Amino acid sequence: MSRILFGVRDAADIRFCISPLWETVRGRYVLGNSDRFPVHLPWLRWARQVRPDPAAADGLALLSELTRAHGYLPDFLTPAPPGPLGELDDELAVVAATPADVLHADLAATTQKLPLGPRTTALLDDPARLLGELVVGAREWHRVAIAPYWARMRAVLEADVAYRSRQLAEGGVRLLFDSLHPTVGWAGDHIASADPWDIELDLRGRGLPLMPSVFVRSKVLWTLREDSPPFAVYPARAVGSVWEDGPAADGALAALFGASRARLLDMLRQPATTSELARRTGMAAGTVSEHLGVMHAAGLLARSRHGRTVLYVATAAGQSLLDARDRPDPG
Repeated sequence: MSRILFGVRDAADIRFCISPLWETVRGRYVLGNSDRFPVHLPWLRWARQVRPDPAAADGLALLSELTRAHGYLPDFLTPAPPGPLGELDDELAVVAATPADVLHADLAATTQKLPLGPRTTALLDDPARLLGELVVGAREWHRVAIAPYWARMRAVLEADVAYRSRQLAEGGVRLLFDSLHPTVGWAGDHIASADPWDIELDLRGRGLPLMPSVFVRSKVLWTLREDSPPFAVYPARAVGSVWEDGPAADGALAALFGASRARLLDMLRQPATTSELARRTGMAAGTVSEHLGVMHAAGLLARSRHGRTVLYVATAAGQSLLDARDRPDPG
């Protein structure tokens, strides 16, 4: 059982964020632990066939060592983004700037279960080279294995954040953590987490970023070291839908009727309101409403009223367009 200790400031600084770097690193971990993640089998079969650039081989080998089966991920490799949606290049810049003492402390913390791999060990005395290779490897793994699915992954993650944000607004911290995952709950001044790690993490006024993840399965994951900037990663809802029809054909739907409407239609695989969509896209509510009206008139969206709330969702016709875009090229 782990305990995450809160102060008043920490409860006020709970926030949600989405990290493409986390999904990239954790996806590499899942590739090496495939028997534990049956829901990702369609992606695993596909990802084993990708062909990374040979120039990134050293970085990918290093990334594989740090994401080995049954091991711990070092905290410096998965920083929480400062805003609601991380940009891969920005996150990799944070990794590249990791101080040598933090790098060594984080890597030492991972050896509780497994010793460091040979390439990691060989580069311990050259932190700049180690970090440089990792950045190259992570960027290439994202390009070949994550980017083709990223639009759909992001839609699932954003839908989860919208759902959890509504819970926090309606029921506060207690409802949020009591419903976040069956293994965690709010216990007055701390989170109780039924896990095997026996962590006691005092947030000390640093707040708690919460990241939904496609690649987290059965537990909420916490930072490994108490001195690391804290975050928690929890399983996102409805992750199986990400892999249903293969990777997306970049830009095909956007070319048909515009990038904004294509993105909104993709988000509306699950019901959402105009205000939720405006918040998630950064578009003005009036602009979103106009796009939704056009797609509703064209039969691509259905809408239903629940009290004062109007929910939109893709119709069968809208879903057919998405499916056509997502269907892999047989050639």
